[in-house]
Amino acid sequence: MEKLQIKKILEAALMAVDRPLTLVQLHRLFSREEETVTREEVSHALVDLQEEYATRGVSIVEVSSGFRVQIDQEVSPWISRLFDEKPPRYTRALLETLALVAYRQPITRSEIEDVRGVSVSTNIIKTLLEREWVRVVGHKEVPGRPAMYATTKEFLDYFNLRRIDELPPLSELTDLDSIATQLEMPIAAGTGEEQQESDGDGDNDVDNNLISAEISEDSEQLAGNITLH
Repeated sequence: MEKLQIKKILEAALMAVDRPLTLVQLHRLFSREEETVTREEVSHALVDLQEEYATRGVSIVEVSSGFRVQIDQEVSPWISRLFDEKPPRYTRALLETLALVAYRQPITRSEIEDVRGVSVSTNIIKTLLEREWVRVVGHKEVPGRPAMYATTKEFLDYFNLRRIDELPPLSELTDLDSIATQLEMPIAAGTGEEQQESDGDGDNDVDNNLISAEISEDSEQLAGNITLH
């Protein structure tokens, strides 16, 4: 099969689905062809497509779960005007917690609290788990056997990363504004007092902050990684 035809099929497949496709899945598209199409040919065709899309308003990117077509970040501010939802905004408390999990995983809740100097709201952990950005990967062998958290493929996909080592290098987890900028996570406006979470009544206050951040499945499309399907 000619490369042009392979590219057309791959392009159509990536446009047709709403999830990333792995190289193996894309190669399976050609499993019934009389003329053998190798995985290398599929890989080379994907590279050609990525180069062709480099100057367009959409791009083909490789993330942890495979390849996908998405809106180019350069034009996403204009495309976002098609949607009623505002871009999701995150409290500094949630961002700090997520950053600590990402850079120091696996990590327990108490270890996060030791670094941050304040208790971690149950609702923050719940939100990160519900968004499938973090997951429990085990329990530390200490009294109480606390859960240990690590990031997921969904986390990598959301931030256009293939591997965790592609995170921006940071010697210290002190500049949260820099982390937010590099990961394209706008921080919700507020004071430092919002970070004084607790597992008591304070959870409701933090939860309200998260609700006001408008974190929803639909608003994911406005975070600079809109996937076409």
